[in-house]
Order: sequence, then structure tokens, then C-alpha cells
Amino acid sequence: MLSTPGAWRFLVPGFAARLPYAMLGLGIVLLLEHTTGSYGTAGAVAAAAAIAQALAGPHVGRLADRRGQAAVVVPASVAHALSVSALTALALTGAPLWALFAAALAAGGTTPQIGPMIRSRWMTRLGPSPLTGTAFAFESVTDEFTFVVGPVVTTALCTAVHPAAGLAATAALVLAGGLLFAAQRTGAPAATGRARPGTRHAGAMSAPGLRLLVVAFLGIGTVFGSLQVSLAAFARETGTPGLAGWLYAVFAGGSMAAGVLYGAVRRRSALDRQLLVTYALLVLAAAPLWTARSPLPLGAVALLCGLAVAPTLITGFTLAEVVVPDNAKTEAFTWLTGAVGLGLAAGSTVAGQLADLVGSRAGLAVPAVGTGCAFVLLLLARRLLRPTPRP
Repeated sequence: MLSTPGAWRFLVPGFAARLPYAMLGLGIVLLLEHTTGSYGTAGAVAAAAAIAQALAGPHVGRLADRRGQAAVVVPASVAHALSVSALTALALTGAPLWALFAAALAAGGTTPQIGPMIRSRWMTRLGPSPLTGTAFAFESVTDEFTFVVGPVVTTALCTAVHPAAGLAATAALVLAGGLLFAAQRTGAPAATGRARPGTRHAGAMSAPGLRLLVVAFLGIGTVFGSLQVSLAAFARETGTPGLAGWLYAVFAGGSMAAGVLYGAVRRRSALDRQLLVTYALLVLAAAPLWTARSPLPLGAVALLCGLAVAPTLITGFTLAEVVVPDNAKTEAFTWLTGAVGLGLAAGSTVAGQLADLVGSRAGLAVPAVGTGCAFVLLLLARRLLRPTPRP
């Protein structure tokens, strides 16, 4: 898959531009906690940026489908860098809270959707090839890798250099990586243009199958969000705060390993059946999280949960390609990544409230509830995921 002609030309700058996705939220938290002294304020502003990114992402993807990726990435990268810089300056000068929220909303809403655009390029380069599933597996592993490396880089910069260094690096990487990515037209899908007068543009969400996948990805997002908060609460309750990073690394490492293995295997069963199987495994793996009373059992269950996440994401992205119109691929992928982001925000919020009121074990029950509800809907509406014949 990596020997595909021209692949590295968009993969390298694309990685630089997507790494800040995992740096923005933590960078905001570390800077605002330093300037305001409140984790609550810092978390709220970071959540505003995440929600804006999730809601604006599909619109960015739709524009990329219609006007071409370069026409969207260049202004988005510039606007995002300026918004992050403005947020940094406002925080350092003691600006009022409403100004911080406004800048955070702008930073999240202007995030260039590089990951979905790379997936669209793989579709253009590979077409209906068995390597397409491998490419989506590679993208899933890359996403996991960014969320392992990004927080480490941000924390190191904010603690060793300056509390604002994490956001400064975020702005620089998005600007440089985004412009270089836009300059590489290799594999970029052709712009579909605006719909002709009197005709209706078939957006990605016009496909019932994609709407069902969005619900499924919301459930997956609750796993990410609730584990981030609940593992930190568990580590604090056991008197070992530093353990939280290791436990989450076990979860993320399991997902990365599963993504590599899943992408290397040729699967013959129908995609909708594959999704039901992987999602059922995810629910089963998440169910016993709340029963763990010590670090070792919790780490083992978190590993199993991670092993089920990547195959589910890979299958879901592959299904999106076959259930949406050909002129809405990038938009479809942004809906799915946005759904994960919204699920993450919801999961972290609910798990945080439960952890404060009851304890970490209550927060660790959120993944099972979130994925369980989504799985029931998948079972009931499975027929929507079957691809329709194309001319």
C-alpha cells in the first residue's frame, strides 16, 4: 500500500498537519490553567473548541468535495493558525472569558480536515482494490499514533519551554503542514463543483447508512472520552497519578496493534457483518471495565477494549465509502470523525460528573452504556448498511 506512486508526497505533510488535532485541546488546558488557575475554565474552553471542530468538520468536507482540497486547506490552515495565535495572546493578556470562548470556537471551526482528505485520496488512488481496507487500517493506526505522540509533545513543550509553547507549535504545524499538503495534488479527488440549477446536491447525510454509522461512531467516541477522565480518576484514587498515562497508553497501544493486524488480513465476509462482529466485541470488552478494582486487571481490560476499537473504526470508514454518493466522500469521513469528537466530549463530561459524585468505577461504566446503545441500533437497522448497486 505504501508503495503506491505518490503516496508519501501527501502522507508526510498530512501527518504534520494532523498531529495538532491531538495537541489543541491539551494545549488549551495547560495554558489556561496557568493563566486562570482553573481546570474547570480550561476544560470548558477546550470543550468549546472540540465541539466547534466536530460541527464545522462536515461543512469543511463538503466544501473540499465541491471546490477541491487545496481551495479549502489553504484558507483553513491560515485561519486556524491565526485563531490559535489569537487565543494564545488573549490568554496571556488576561482577556475576559467570553473572548477566550470566541477564539476557541474559531480555532476549532477552522481546523482543516486533513485526515478525511487523506482517506479520500486513498480512495482516488486505489479505487475498489483490496488495498483500500489496508489504507483505512493505516489511517486508523496513524490517528492512534497522533493521539499517543501529540499529548506527550504538548506536555513537554508547555512544561519545559513555556505554557504557551504547545499552542504555538500547534499553529506552526497546521500552517506549514497544511500548505505543503495543499501543494501536493497527487491523488487529490477532482472537485465536483456546485450542483446545476434545478438539481439537488446529494450530501453525505442523505444516505441512511451514514446516519447509522454516525450513531455507531458516537458510541466509539464515548469510549475515548470516558477512559481519558476515568483512568485519571482511578489513578488518583489509588494514590498513583502517574499511572493514568500508562493505562491509557495500554489502551491506545492495543488499538494500534489491532489496526496493524486487521489491515494485514484479507476479509471475505460482508462489511455490515464485519461491523456487527467488531462492535459486539467492543461492547463485550467495555462491559467489565467498571468491575476492575486494581491497576493490573484494569490495564488488561483496557487492552482488550483497545484491541476492539481499531477494527471497528476501520470497518466503519470502509462502509462509509460504499453507502454514500461518490461526490460526498470527504464529507462522509468528516461526519464520522466529528461523531467521534462529539462522543468523546459527551463521554468525558458524563464520566467526569460520575467520577466526582460516585467515583471512577461509575465513570468506567460509560463505555459499556455508550457502545451498548449504539450496538442495539446497529442490530435493528442493519439493512441500511448494505451497499446499493451502482450503475
